Amino acid sequence: MLDSMAKRYGVLPSNLLANGDTFDLMVMDVAVNYEVIQNAKANKQPLSQDMLTREVGKDKLESLKEKYYGNK
Repeated sequence: MLDSMAKRYGVLPSNLLANGDTFDLMVMDVAVNYEVIQNAKANKQPLSQDMLTREVGKDKLESLKEKYYGNK
């Protein structure tokens, strides 16, 4: 992700590491997903199931805990 983010915004990866933060990652994620949605609309293709079933908030955190740490 670091490489694609540096290419997209035209900065060196070292500069991105030194000055970037999690907000930058969120903006990149939103921008890329928006492009995917717009391309799908333009080509009259359905969105992938991954995009349609995204979880947010506490549900997402709980599922990640179960996935990576098991049911403790």
